[in-house]
Amino acid sequence: MTEPRRAESIPECCTLQANGLEFGALALGEGPLVLCLHGFPDTAWSFVPVMRRLAPAGYRVVAPFMRGYAPTAVPADGDYRVTTLADDVLGLVDALGGRAAAVIGHDWGSVAAHLAVLRRPEGIERLVACAVPHPGHFLFRPRLRQLRRSWYMAYFQLRGLPERRILADDFRWLEQLIRSWSPGWEFQPADLAPLKAGLREPARLAAALGYYRALPRSLAVPGALALLRSAVPVPTLAICGGQDGCIGPEVFEGQAPRYAAGLELFRMELAGHFMQCEQPEAFANRVLAFLRGPAAGGARA
Repeated sequence: MTEPRRAESIPECCTLQANGLEFGALALGEGPLVLCLHGFPDTAWSFVPVMRRLAPAGYRVVAPFMRGYAPTAVPADGDYRVTTLADDVLGLVDALGGRAAAVIGHDWGSVAAHLAVLRRPEGIERLVACAVPHPGHFLFRPRLRQLRRSWYMAYFQLRGLPERRILADDFRWLEQLIRSWSPGWEFQPADLAPLKAGLREPARLAAALGYYRALPRSLAVPGALALLRSAVPVPTLAICGGQDGCIGPEVFEGQAPRYAAGLELFRMELAGHFMQCEQPEAFANRVLAFLRGPAAGGARA
């Protein structure tokens, strides 16, 4: 969420064409491609502290603004189905050279990355899934405690009311939601400035909520349910926050059979939902160890 403050480490802003849409993105470094996908409520800027650590280690790190989030275009058809998000990811990989990439997905970025690797495994060689487990595991193994945490997903199905509530009082309701998800993160006003600037536009706010509103249509896409039940065929690192008030760390348990090439689970005990913002150094170090690790295997979770 935070824009970088040090001029020497400001990523390059670039534009990419993928899946029929124009994407804005931040890029830093040279080497094998690492794609960083943000979620809600967030922007690509939240990955900058992590990018600053991955790029000097020899990686080309690109963080796109997800579809509908400024400066990426708002799709004219309002399509935010998870299969479309997956095609965005694969299109971005193609636009950035076509070679298989490592993908770090946070929140909705994790959902998009999972679906992308399930749709075209050869496009993604490693997956880092943050704050959201395997989508099939999340959807098909509901837990009462998690259903209570996920109340906002039902709330966002309403039309108009969430928009008015979010925009009221300079986003105080949204700030409270973020605090409940990451109770230990003492963010500053500047940390949320890019997010607020983008969501003040009605079309952008509608786009962000459109991800949730598209979920019923996502499940109706032919083959989507079978895809969600499939095992991920590439090595995966799952990162959860021990203090996550959005998706509890217990939801990550028991999902190892859904990862055919091995799953490593890293629980950041003192972090919440936005672990890459709260502890960027520890986050980046664990990701680097995974990227440099063996091609398959790892501790089961």
